[in-house]
Amino acid sequence: MSAGTVTVRYWASARAAAGVASDAVEVDGPVSLADLRDHAVALHPGTRLEAVLGACSVLVGDRPVGSLDPADVVVEPGQTVEFLPPFAGG
Repeated sequence: MSAGTVTVRYWASARAAAGVASDAVEVDGPVSLADLRDHAVALHPGTRLEAVLGACSVLVGDRPVGSLDPADVVVEPGQTVEFLPPFAGG
């Protein structure tokens, strides 16, 4: 197990809720997507970020998470996680 950083990127309304385009989250080793999401929310108290992230599609690296349980998705140090809110239009 090695420590490192996970880059968390926010898009559209997630970016607006967080007030930043991304966060660099320090981790002690592999972490669940659920724990990483909780940590990201804690970095932005008093915002709507938790509600927005709950509606987002998620990519871990270039892999869509889809309907997998976030507690079962492992994020490794060095990876990028992207939160993509639903987009209207086409």
